[in-house]
Amino acid sequence: MGRTWNADLSAPFAERLGRSAAELGSSDGRDECPDIWQLANGDIAVIGTDATDSYRGRLPEGVRIGAGERLIVIPGALLTAAKPDIPDA
Repeated sequence: MGRTWNADLSAPFAERLGRSAAELGSSDGRDECPDIWQLANGDIAVIGTDATDSYRGRLPEGVRIGAGERLIVIPGALLTAAKPDIPDA
């Protein structure tokens, strides 16, 4: 079975969801800046710590990290701050 979704890596950034990590006190604004962005095509880009190797051996049942995918960790406050910008399903 092949992938049913592939990221369009040419899609430009459209808008930040929530507030910046610097505004939330999760970054000094220079070297590390976790962030959540909506792309022009509606997809979401997440900038965070690559934790793939740390979590690969202890994923919950049914969770997989596919080829070309990475498990990213961001501060919880960053996602909470983005909630008002994320439409309900």
